Amino acid sequence: MPRSVNHVASRARRKKILKYAKGYWGRRKNVWTVAKNAVEKGWLYAYRDRKVKKREFRALWIQRINAAARLHGMSYSAFMGKVIKANIGLNRKVLADLAMNHPAAFTAVVNAIK
Repeated sequence: MPRSVNHVASRARRKKILKYAKGYWGRRKNVWTVAKNAVEKGWLYAYRDRKVKKREFRALWIQRINAAARLHGMSYSAFMGKVIKANIGLNRKVLADLAMNHPAAFTAVVNAIK
């Protein structure tokens, strides 16, 4: 009796990976072994960078708050210490948005903590 290898399922698995590799350059998009490695590596980067994105945005918010606070003669750490002490319930994301897009509102926050 011949060996059953189920070409339908194995072909479907390969097609699924090659579909994910669409847009890759060179053999990474159409050679099974190369594409499989490239796609799996891409998934690892995607998993890792979903966490890294949060760190990078927090760092960006801190830089923006620091720049705006220094325009008012304060360092970032002094500003955040006074914000926490004054019980102002704004997080870094909101403070950075105020600093960038609504400078008058940020100035009002600075005046409230001084």
